Amino acid sequence: MWKRRLVNTSRGVFEIFIKGEGTPLCVTHHYSEFNETGDYFADTFTSSHQVYLVNLREAGQSAKAVEHYQLSMLETIFDLEAIREALGYNQWGYAGHSTGGMLGIIYAIYFSDSLSFNVVVGAAAREYATFSSECIYNRNHPQFTRMQELIEELKRSDLSDEARKALSIERTKLSLYDPQRYSEFFSTDRTKKMSATRMNFFNRELQIFDVSKKLKLITTPTLIMCGNYDVQCPLVYSLEMHDEILGSKLVTFLKSNHYPFLEEKELFLKEVQKFLLEIGS
Repeated sequence: MWKRRLVNTSRGVFEIFIKGEGTPLCVTHHYSEFNETGDYFADTFTSSHQVYLVNLREAGQSAKAVEHYQLSMLETIFDLEAIREALGYNQWGYAGHSTGGMLGIIYAIYFSDSLSFNVVVGAAAREYATFSSECIYNRNHPQFTRMQELIEELKRSDLSDEARKALSIERTKLSLYDPQRYSEFFSTDRTKKMSATRMNFFNRELQIFDVSKKLKLITTPTLIMCGNYDVQCPLVYSLEMHDEILGSKLVTFLKSNHYPFLEEKELFLKEVQKFLLEIGS
């Protein structure tokens, strides 16, 4: 179990969960709501770092948004900076999967000096659906309609735990290279919810999201990782980030979709450890 803590910052109170020992590492996701059971992606780093798993504004017991703009990706980075300062760190690492990775890119663009390293997995630096029919959020993708139905159902606050679990499993299987291995990958008792408030705002902001021209500003040591068959943020967007971020390292997983840290767990861990050794972190 992860240790829960409320952190008082200059921008409000935020709920975080802590596990592991070592240098500090921040992990979050743009619209997930975490609890003491932790997170599969965050667990990847607890053997080498003290991981701070953050519930963002409007998630869990973290501060509410007084103004809608406080749910934006840039404002979220300001919140993370406030948390870092409140914890007393001059620097910490960052690791993000999917929309968590998108936040990592923005974080490094504006606050490279605050990050000792950045691990970005299955993410993009711009809106990823409109111009890629390989993306499951593109209307031409064969699973587009079902994915949208599942997302809307999961936003409901009146779902029973059993119904929520069944819908979440179906949704996750759409993003696995081998859906039949779901039970193997997700074998332990971890639970999390979706913040509908954050998700709804993100869906609007995503339509104009594009920081690709600013990637050259990143000076943080950056590891970009992506499954070759990622249907959420297709590989082309990781290739783009790698091309634009000076000195970045790219690792592609040939038998993974959106969850390489589970689908090819041993290789994923090996590549992360290799990267951290190379940068001395």
